[in-house]
Amino acid sequence: MLKVYGFSRVNKFARGNTRDLRVLWALEEMGLPYEIVGMDHPNHDLDRDEFRALNPFAQIPVIDDDGVVVTESGAILLYLARKSGKLMPHDLAGEAQVLRWSIAALSSVEVPVLTMWFVGISGGKGTKPHDALQQWSDMRVKQLDGWLANRTFVATDEFTVADILMTHVLSAGSTDQALLEPYTHVRGYLTRCMDRPAWKRTFDAYCKRVEPA
Repeated sequence: MLKVYGFSRVNKFARGNTRDLRVLWALEEMGLPYEIVGMDHPNHDLDRDEFRALNPFAQIPVIDDDGVVVTESGAILLYLARKSGKLMPHDLAGEAQVLRWSIAALSSVEVPVLTMWFVGISGGKGTKPHDALQQWSDMRVKQLDGWLANRTFVATDEFTVADILMTHVLSAGSTDQALLEPYTHVRGYLTRCMDRPAWKRTFDAYCKRVEPA
């Protein structure tokens, strides 16, 4: 049975925004069986030697698929897509687009918005670095909005793991939602993806299972 190391208890401000949700959403879409190994973050479960043997960075998510250990949410989703044959085109050209946009979500988009959030909560709001990060983030969202003007999904005509990654990057608590307000194509895209029944089931189950600390 595939094991997913995910949160069972997490700080209140992070609950509902953690990256294990990306993996759980993908598994729900794919219909793959799995079991959750619950990790209590405030109790320092991630700092234990046995978990660091799986991920030296002491971060979630991690999967253990009968001895195949994969970390990093993007790598996990791409692995699961290859394993299941779902949420990934079977042709090389289509697969290349999913790889392209998965990496774009985690680098071109997540890097500026996540860095801006971190600087902001660290007392940097109103500083030149924060303003520069906000401009960078806005530029990326504007560029993405143009790309989505005539597209239903980001990588191909069908929903893929790239959409899970992009949606979670833009909808999680580390992204200032005011940043998205001017961009109707991005907001429409997020609504389409988050209206999927698999996401709703995933999020509901997460909220019932994961305790706030």
